[in-house]
Amino acid sequence: MLPVLDRSPASRVVHGGTALGPEELLARARSAARRVPPGSRVALDGGDALARLTHFLGADLAGCATLLTEPTWSERERAAVLADAAPHVLLDLDDPGALPGHHHPAPVGDPDTPFYLATTSGSSGRPKVLVRSRRSWLRSFELLDLGLGPRDRVLVPGPLSSSLFLFGALHALHAGADVHLLDRWSAQDAAAAARRATAVHLVPAMLSALLSALERDAGRRAECRLRVVVCGGARVDRELAERLAAVLPGCRLVEYYGSAEHSLIAVRRGGRLRPVVDVEVRDGELWVRSELSCDGHLDHGTVVPTSTDRGWSRVGDRAVRHADGSLEVLGRTSAVINTGARLVGAEEVESVLRGAGGVRDVLVTGTPHPRFGELVTAVVEIDPAAPPSRSGLRARARRALDPAQRPRRWLAVRELPRTPSGKPARALVAEQLRAGSLRAEAW
Repeated sequence: MLPVLDRSPASRVVHGGTALGPEELLARARSAARRVPPGSRVALDGGDALARLTHFLGADLAGCATLLTEPTWSERERAAVLADAAPHVLLDLDDPGALPGHHHPAPVGDPDTPFYLATTSGSSGRPKVLVRSRRSWLRSFELLDLGLGPRDRVLVPGPLSSSLFLFGALHALHAGADVHLLDRWSAQDAAAAARRATAVHLVPAMLSALLSALERDAGRRAECRLRVVVCGGARVDRELAERLAAVLPGCRLVEYYGSAEHSLIAVRRGGRLRPVVDVEVRDGELWVRSELSCDGHLDHGTVVPTSTDRGWSRVGDRAVRHADGSLEVLGRTSAVINTGARLVGAEEVESVLRGAGGVRDVLVTGTPHPRFGELVTAVVEIDPAAPPSRSGLRARARRALDPAQRPRRWLAVRELPRTPSGKPARALVAEQLRAGSLRAEAW
């Protein structure tokens, strides 16, 4: 049995030209488990998606808490993360050199054993190393019930260093579905893989790019077998949901809202977000009490428990709780722009602009201004094949936004800097704007 799956493997993992059946997947996990001391902290460096997954499962079998390093971290970020994680073993998966063998034929630990050293996305600053138990994700797998089974193949189209994609892969294996791994995001590769995949995990910007690839290729669109699209990381706007329904009629959209610290918080299956854990809104800010939350974060190898108020902890988002119990998330408390003595939620503006034709994605932030404090600034990732109308996008902002919310500065980029999960890297864009190093054109 593999502990974090709560079962022995019952499905295949496909990566490139390799397809591992259940027996070989288990054999590779057992082999990887022998490379690490039981109950240690392990960091996995290098390797492709398949090597990372099998070694992660092997480390879990040995009762280890595992960190998956991210290749795009700066040297400073990497050094800081490794200093906090303080791994007992750093495995370079590109180096076939053998380590001393450790023998532990039976699974080590129990549901409360730490198995994952997750890192926060870095979209709002330096990544933090979180400690997560097996139980927290096993319970999350149950609450995100997608109805998957042995006849399904789940496409995981991004790096496993992102908890969003790692969660998708382990959720599928827990359900007994096949998994199709891509090493990195590519809309064309994802569209090709969708000829056999029945479900996919991604973020809204990736869904938009995938739909564009299918819209441009009638053959691939006709061959696409997707029946479930699972979106996390950001809210899916109405236009994108309608696009999905038009391109892939009958394909079900499941959105979930959560955080690296709290795991799953709410799920949307049509209609509004429905909490799956205890939530409260205090002075406009979301608080959560959840058995799915992490056990704390690491500071130079020492676990620092999460600060709570009788079990309740802040999520860092503004929200509204409706009378029917549903939840509306308004965006990060840190993503508020102070302009002319008005507070503007960046993500509310982004949701309006993101649905416009020719806009692949958009990030809204504040840039310094001597009179207004900050200017609402829209950094628009443009589809070069069908760029948006400048006047049309501004007219859209005038129709849907209050005067204070409308961007006063517009910039165009070919690609927004992104976190490993595919979300726009908000802190990095703000830093590059301050330094004048963002490759953007006034628009």
